Amino acid sequence: MEQVGERESEEFTLIARKPYFDLPTACPVCLPLFIYLKLAHFPFRLSFNSIFPDSDQIPYVESGTYVAYNNENGGVIERLKQDGIVDLDSEFHSVPDWVAMKAMISSWLADAMMYELWVGSDGKSACKIYYSDISWPIGKVLFLKQVYSVKQRLGITKDNAEQREHEIYKRAKIAYGALSTRLGDQNFLFDDRPSSLDATFLGHVLVTLHALPETSVLRSKLLEHNNIVRYADKLKMELIESSSSSSGPQIHSVPSSSTPKRGPSNWSSKPKSKPKREKTEEEKKFKRRAKYFLAAQLLAVLLFLSVMGGSDADDMELDDEDEGIVYG
Repeated sequence: MEQVGERESEEFTLIARKPYFDLPTACPVCLPLFIYLKLAHFPFRLSFNSIFPDSDQIPYVESGTYVAYNNENGGVIERLKQDGIVDLDSEFHSVPDWVAMKAMISSWLADAMMYELWVGSDGKSACKIYYSDISWPIGKVLFLKQVYSVKQRLGITKDNAEQREHEIYKRAKIAYGALSTRLGDQNFLFDDRPSSLDATFLGHVLVTLHALPETSVLRSKLLEHNNIVRYADKLKMELIESSSSSSGPQIHSVPSSSTPKRGPSNWSSKPKSKPKREKTEEEKKFKRRAKYFLAAQLLAVLLFLSVMGGSDADDMELDDEDEGIVYG
């Protein structure tokens, strides 16, 4: 395994979903990782992948032959800590309150965000974040597929939908209250210094404030806590809005068609390709593969919907009118 010192001279790239809503990436999973690297003053490039909208490998970080995927080893942040690349949490692992707060954000608030994006709203924000670069028919069926998946994950059925919604929002309200009390007037949640807890929570807050509609129940519950809003506004200004003029590490945002690599581990050999104005034969081949992927996704979802038939029609509770969802 490479030593940390050898990696420091390498250039790291964060591959995330695209920026929207005045955020560097609007993806609620990608944004905390972006913030974590910024809080650590860790230099990296930012690249975007919109070819595989439902890939659970995104976000991921790569440098040379090193790759850390979102769906491996507890996520990218945990992998970066394990490999000694960047760790803001070394002094917090044995603090009971810190561990409890992290579990609450990763479960209760993550569930609430998932519910808001896919079930509790009109779906416009989710489609903007995940499917804006995909043709309407494919985006539509992928959205329906994801709604069904989220309902299964959250245990939502036709019979308990109202009860589960109440539980999800009640837990979010409790979490916001506890975090607001913990934060007080500090700049960060613990010992007035940043950790992955701040990155995860700040990412959640910024997506809630900027990506969710004004009618959002979750957003209204968050706005009850002025100190959390001030905390988010201050850090957004320092980490995101002023990054181009700050003396800290620069982040270069570059368009990318980087393809998540499938493999048995998060170590794989990945050729570095530079953007070219004229398409090479390799780029043309990639474009064809992307089309095959999307076609296969469409076919899989159509088969999925046909098998489900009308049995879940009531559970979906979706508006089939085109104007209800934005694609692009």
